[in-house]
Amino acid sequence: MNTFPKNIHCAGIGGIGLSALAQLLKHEGHVVTGSDRDESPVTEMLVSKGIDVQIGQTTESLPASAELLIFSDALSEDNPERVAAKERGIPSMSYFEALGKVSEGKRTVAISGTHGKTTTTAMITKILVDLGLSPTAIIGSLTKDFESNYVPGMSDIFVVEACEYRRHFLHFTPTITVVTNVELDHTDYFTDAKDFEDAFVSFMNRTEVGGKIVTDTKSTSIGRVLSQIQCEAEVIDYTTAEVPGLSLIGEFNRQNARAAKAAVKALIPDADEAIIDASLESFHGTWRRFEYKGKTVLGAEVYDDYAHHPTAIAATIAATKEKFPEKLITVVFQPHLYSRTKSLLSEFAKSLETASDVVLLPIYAAREKVDETVSSEILAKEIQKLNPGMEVKVFKDRTLAVRYLLQICKDDTVIITMGAGTDAYAVAEELVASSISTS
Repeated sequence: MNTFPKNIHCAGIGGIGLSALAQLLKHEGHVVTGSDRDESPVTEMLVSKGIDVQIGQTTESLPASAELLIFSDALSEDNPERVAAKERGIPSMSYFEALGKVSEGKRTVAISGTHGKTTTTAMITKILVDLGLSPTAIIGSLTKDFESNYVPGMSDIFVVEACEYRRHFLHFTPTITVVTNVELDHTDYFTDAKDFEDAFVSFMNRTEVGGKIVTDTKSTSIGRVLSQIQCEAEVIDYTTAEVPGLSLIGEFNRQNARAAKAAVKALIPDADEAIIDASLESFHGTWRRFEYKGKTVLGAEVYDDYAHHPTAIAATIAATKEKFPEKLITVVFQPHLYSRTKSLLSEFAKSLETASDVVLLPIYAAREKVDETVSSEILAKEIQKLNPGMEVKVFKDRTLAVRYLLQICKDDTVIITMGAGTDAYAVAEELVASSISTS
């Protein structure tokens, strides 16, 4: 049992990480309340689990009973509830600070990397559950196998998705450190590739004495990271693991499965390999990871994916072509963050031009201020420089994008909505809902 007070309020509880922590705290007997700006599938799930969630945040929305405020790392210091907590003398801590405290004294399996960490975390969790080891897990997405992003457990095994942004993963001291890949991201915080890689050096160095690091030793960037670590940990190359056939598409998911299997074997050397492989074979995936949504009224297949980094976008398009070799691939992409779009503009263009055609939505600003030196229109021009014959449309309103897609995409097309912003998956939902409403 942790040492947190009884009554805890979570500001930004709809965030995929904080929502999982809120469930963990409730499971451990705390009275948990929360608030967020908007309703979402996550807030709806929390309410169904008996957590009081208020939509909207003001200085008055922080409950009088609150003894601790845990806030999403996306909320700035001027957030009304953070301000109210400070004025009322209520202790506050960030989500990752709280998660670090939760992990203390546990056998922690921490999974990080530019992409693939959510699926790998979910796979590791499922394998450990199927092995009967009862792990507790915090996963970066809702999972189909557990219908949640939180899995309660009875053992001392703690599986957690560890985010590199602002070096949040340095709150952990893992028994098993898993790094799927290291490619520059979060350019609003990291100054360059070296700064990004230095963060992973620090993360790997936090592996406990006698622990293990599971990673791709053949990767050039990871090789640079490994050459600088000083911790006393065994390094395991996950790419050598043999995995069974998966229900998920793409070589990138096979790599995720290799990382998951290698991590479990690192933690439990005598784990039954047949159970591990059966678990991977039956893994159903996570929310917004090439998730099938349905068909449009004209028969186009609709999938939704969280991909928001050029490498992940290119890999998802390639895997879709492998699955649907005879189909056209229409990508609906909402860029996430002005800084990421600007610094990786050419990489985004290269990845997107591999689709049949592209529809772009406005950049999702999230935590950033508007930067008029970069836009979806500028990205569209970069794509068309690489592929002058490609149809690239930019819509300032998702309703207009949906209307356009419903008219031009037929049963010879697969539509993939992509991005970490809220409009991307909303387009997928609306495309399918339009089909249902007209049938």
